[in-house]
Amino acid sequence: MDAFENAKTFFHNCESAKGWEACQEYVSENAEFHAQSEPLAEMTKVQEYVNWVEGLSNVTMPGCSYKLHAAAYDKENNTAIFYSTFTGTHKGEGGPTPPTGKTTNTHYVYALKMNDEGKVESMTKIWNSTWAMRELGWI
Repeated sequence: MDAFENAKTFFHNCESAKGWEACQEYVSENAEFHAQSEPLAEMTKVQEYVNWVEGLSNVTMPGCSYKLHAAAYDKENNTAIFYSTFTGTHKGEGGPTPPTGKTTNTHYVYALKMNDEGKVESMTKIWNSTWAMRELGWI
């Protein structure tokens, strides 16, 4: 598989909450994670993010989904971009409050820098978490 195919597989495995076991072969060791979003600000590794998505999707918001709107690959910069919308209802444990029963439809972008081996070497998530947290009744 080429870098873009690996990036697509990583994206879908991560967003489908398949966990680290399904994602790790597409990620370089100790791949960095970056986000300027309150819930993710302390995370520094892609593995931490993948684990967070798995918990959020399977425990806090069971039955959640995502819709991919666009995907692109910049060969010159070895970077894959994915623009999506996450839809989830706070039905389970987790989050800053007991389950609210409220739903968010929140847009986000993944920017995945790929290495020469076609694996994710760093990930940046661009996400307005404040919007999502308001919709969920968390703030």
